[in-house]
Amino acid sequence: MLHIDRRSLRFRLLAWLGGVALFVVMTTWLLHGILLQNLARDFLGERLQREADHAVTQLEQGEAAMPAALDSVSRGYQVFHHLYVLRLNGSVSASNPQWQQQLAPLLEENGDALLDVKQGDQHLLVYRRHFEWQGSNGVLLVGEDFSQVEAGLATLHWWVGGIAAGLLVMLITLNMLAVNRSLTPLWQLRGQLAELQAGERERLSLTAPAELDALVAQLNRFMDDIDLRLQRSRESFANLSHALKTPLAAVTQVLRGNRPIDENRRQKLLSRIEAINAQLDAELRRSRIAGPNAGRMANVTRDSSRLIEMFRSLYPERMFNLTHSAHEKDQVPIEAHDFSEIVGIVLDNAGKWASRRVHCDIAVSATTLTLTIDDDGLGVAEEDLSRLGERGTRLDERRPGYGLGLSILAQLIARYSGHSHFERSPLGGLRVTIILPLAGEMAN
Repeated sequence: MLHIDRRSLRFRLLAWLGGVALFVVMTTWLLHGILLQNLARDFLGERLQREADHAVTQLEQGEAAMPAALDSVSRGYQVFHHLYVLRLNGSVSASNPQWQQQLAPLLEENGDALLDVKQGDQHLLVYRRHFEWQGSNGVLLVGEDFSQVEAGLATLHWWVGGIAAGLLVMLITLNMLAVNRSLTPLWQLRGQLAELQAGERERLSLTAPAELDALVAQLNRFMDDIDLRLQRSRESFANLSHALKTPLAAVTQVLRGNRPIDENRRQKLLSRIEAINAQLDAELRRSRIAGPNAGRMANVTRDSSRLIEMFRSLYPERMFNLTHSAHEKDQVPIEAHDFSEIVGIVLDNAGKWASRRVHCDIAVSATTLTLTIDDDGLGVAEEDLSRLGERGTRLDERRPGYGLGLSILAQLIARYSGHSHFERSPLGGLRVTIILPLAGEMAN
C-alpha cells in the first residue's frame, strides 16, 4: 500500500498547486459556459431587434390595406423565423397559433425588451417592439426557438470541459515534474547530511537555491564550531596534562618521603596545590566558552546589573558604578555565560587593583557592543600594556592570582571577532576597552 506522508513538503506543494490548478480550470470552464450563453443570447437578441425594426419599417412605408400588410408580414416571418405575433387595431395575428395564447400577456406590457419565454423543454427568445402605423398603436413580437442553440452550446461547452480536463491533467503532471526538480537540492542536502553523519564528508557543498544559502552556511558554521570545540577540548586536556604532571609529581614525592614537613615545605605544597586548583578552574572556564553560534542571547541590562551587585559584595570597600545605553537593544547575540565571563573578568581585575572607584560603561549600537571599565588604581606602565593578556603573565605579585583571567578574556574576545585595548584611565588606573561586533559573520 502506498504511504503518503501528509507532512512532507512535496505533498503540500502538490496538494496546493493541484488545488489551485483545479480551482482555476473549473472556474474558467464555468465562466466559459455562462459567457458563451450570454454572448449567444445577446447576438440573437440583436438580430431579432434588427428584423423587428425592419418589419415595422415595411409596415410604416406600405400603402396596402391591413389584411394585405398582415399577410406580407406573415409570409416574411414564416420564412425567416419560427414565429411572430402582431397586434394592430385590436387584431392579433400570429405565425404559430399555438404560441398566440402563451405570448398574449407580453402584448400588454410597455417598453421594447428582449424576453425569455419557457414552456416545458422549449425555450423561446422574444423581442417586443412597439410602433405606430396609420395613427394606430401596434405591438410586434418576434421570437426564435433558443432551445436548439442551447443544445449546441451545451455540446460545445462539454467539449471545452473535456479539453480543460486534459489540460488539468497536463498541468498537474508538469507541477509534479517542477516540484520534484525544485526539491532536488533538499534531497541532495539530506544525502550530504547522511554522509556527514557517516564521516564521509566534512562540509556541505551543493548548488542550492538562494533560499537555502543561509541554511547551508549556518550548518557549515555549526560544523566549524563543533570542530573548534573539539580542538579546544583536546588542547585543554593537553594543557592540563602538561601543567599538572610536574606539580603533582612533586607533591606526591614530598608526601611519600620520610622527611618531616616543616612550615616552609608546607607552604610550598600549599602553593603548588593552589596553582593546580587555579589551572583546573581556568581550563574549566575555557571549556564553558560557547561562542557566537550557540544561539543564545544575553540581556545587557539584567546581566551587567547582576554582576555589579555581586562585585559590590565581593569588594565592599570599592565603589562600583554602572552606566549603559542598552535600553533600546537589551538583547544582544552573545551567549549569556560568555557575556558574564567577559564583564566579570574585567570587573574582578579592576576590583583587585582599584583604590576606591570602578566605573563600567556599556554602549550598544546596531552593530557593536562597547565595554569600557576604568579604575583608580596605580595602573600599568606604558611598556607593560602590550603584555596584558599573555598567558600566565603577572605584572604585580602583590595581589593573589595566576595571570590566567586576562588570557581567558583574550580567547573570549577572539571567539566573537572582537578586540580589546588597554590604556591609562582618566581615573588614574587602567582603562580596558572591549569592542564586540553584533552584525555580520563572526569568526569561529
